Amino acid sequence: MTVNDVIKLLDATALTCEDKLDREVMSACGSDMMSDVLAFAKCKCVLLTGLCNPQVIRTAEMMDIVCIIFVRGKRPDPAMMELSEEMEIPLIATPHRMFSACGILYETGLRGGEMDG
Repeated sequence: MTVNDVIKLLDATALTCEDKLDREVMSACGSDMMSDVLAFAKCKCVLLTGLCNPQVIRTAEMMDIVCIIFVRGKRPDPAMMELSEEMEIPLIATPHRMFSACGILYETGLRGGEMDG
């Protein structure tokens, strides 16, 4: 699955880094708590969140997250969009709520990874 596939599945819109949408996606993480993202995000992961601040992009950059998907139609401000371009992390917006968006991705085979212990 690629970021473009995720966009189609979630009726989403790419907001930044449109040249990076062919990246491979292997898992997903849905959270508004960046401490959970740091603990549970896996390799080649997409992050689904309703949190719309620069810390989300900084966290994604540390965890090598493929793209950030803002749920509930949330939109980042211009400073966040500029930071995402600088970090080369696509920002995407979907009208779906977090639960629905995660469910759609799960139905198509995308998983969050196994819990350790």
